[in-house]
Amino acid sequence: MLKLVIGNKNYSSWSLRPWLALRANGIPFEEVFIPLYTDQADKDRILGFSRAGKVPTLVDGDVTVWDSLAIIEYLAERFPEAKLWPADRAARAHARAISAEMHSGFAALRNECGMNLHRPIRPVTLSDDARANVDRIQEIWADCHARYGRQGPFLFGAFSGADAMYAPVVHRFRTYAIPVKAEARHYVDAMTSLAAFQEWTRDGLVETLLIDRFENV
Repeated sequence: MLKLVIGNKNYSSWSLRPWLALRANGIPFEEVFIPLYTDQADKDRILGFSRAGKVPTLVDGDVTVWDSLAIIEYLAERFPEAKLWPADRAARAHARAISAEMHSGFAALRNECGMNLHRPIRPVTLSDDARANVDRIQEIWADCHARYGRQGPFLFGAFSGADAMYAPVVHRFRTYAIPVKAEARHYVDAMTSLAAFQEWTRDGLVETLLIDRFENV
């Protein structure tokens, strides 16, 4: 069985992405939880799975894959029936492009609005760069809906790897009370209605381990 090594569900947006890709598609896996930012023993446990020293990490027999997007790409090849990327070539290229944009971009929003599910819902004053990130993300959601909305409620109709990449942003928008435009609201509703998203959220909300550096935002 696959093993997915993850960090705290309350905080680890990168762990959420491949976890959601697996759970939403009913792919069996063993969840290995290692608390983040605790002690050297836990750091060593993570290093035991990947020399990168970070989560998530996927272990499939003698294959080890680290990095969220790389894991999603691996799962798309390993389980083609899950259809983690759209079948249409142009749509597939689009899905990969916006996934890569999320993977490497939006630094201001990440830094100013860290994922913290049990944080009291309240707004923060965002920088100009973070506000531009928010606008760009909603532009992506609205554009995908205009192009593919007839095929289903997610970015490319059916749930895909791109949705797994954008799922943590839905949490950030909620936690920091970021207004969502009408043309992007459908996407937030679709994601929050997804059973796997709800499961992760429930699990994260009952975690009691706090990481001080993330609790003062």
